[in-house]
Amino acid sequence: MILLEFNNRVIEDVLRLKISEYETNAKLDSVDVSIADFDGVLFHISNYNNEKTKIRISISLKFYKELQSHGADALLKREYGKYLLNPPENNYNVSLLYDLKDLPEDKEDLIQKASLLKRNCFASVFEKYFKFQEEGVQTDEAKRAVIHYRDDETMYVEAQADRVTVIFSTIFKDEDDIVLGKVFMQEFKEGRKASHTAPQVLFSHREPPRELQHTDARVGNNIGYITFVLFPRHTSEANRDNTINLIHTFRDYLHYHIKCSKAYIHSRMRAKTSDFLKVLNRARPEKVEKEKRNIKGKIMMMR
Repeated sequence: MILLEFNNRVIEDVLRLKISEYETNAKLDSVDVSIADFDGVLFHISNYNNEKTKIRISISLKFYKELQSHGADALLKREYGKYLLNPPENNYNVSLLYDLKDLPEDKEDLIQKASLLKRNCFASVFEKYFKFQEEGVQTDEAKRAVIHYRDDETMYVEAQADRVTVIFSTIFKDEDDIVLGKVFMQEFKEGRKASHTAPQVLFSHREPPRELQHTDARVGNNIGYITFVLFPRHTSEANRDNTINLIHTFRDYLHYHIKCSKAYIHSRMRAKTSDFLKVLNRARPEKVEKEKRNIKGKIMMMR
């Protein structure tokens, strides 16, 4: 299994290229790149006011208003500061503006942060509930967060005194996906035996877990719920960044590997079928010519 990158490689490469061109006095070309990411997220890289030295990076998330209610604006202000563009580009939720004539010395750090724009939008809800758990907040302010990160899929985050529970609902469009999904979930359970520091992972099919009983959580044969139980060792100041990096990409990670597994199984089936056909072809009896005389006594070759 591989881990998906939690940064956007296209943003990183384009921004690095433009900075390199400017520093080497190469001719700057205009840029206009649209990027479709997981979860229906869209990016747009363009020149601001048609100035080739000003690079604008914008992101559109259908669920951004839900993230705003959990402090997304404040977190982005903390991470990007003066590079935040207000107001953002039309039809986008957040825009960053970089002037190639006015960049800091550590340009790699700037490039990395720009490529983490989607991750940092997601991070607000996790940081908020990690802090609730750390401080032991048990008021109405700590009620469960509900993020509709896809049209038909939802993420739930809830803090308790000793843990933070993150639940993903996901849709399996094929019956095969359900079987493979269960296999992956079993591997996650087994993984905890190998590492006692791993979070507890639970999987429920058709019905929502106990935490979501008596809510509007969906039910159905193609619905799955994956529950992560994060303990203080996962939500601590030292480890929370890595936890956020991994958990916010989990849904994409799961479905990516389901698709890869199906593709691998299909390729092996095709290879095995080809081998069977070769065996059958070799087993076919050869045609033998036989002599046969006709009525006039002439020899005829028969097959």
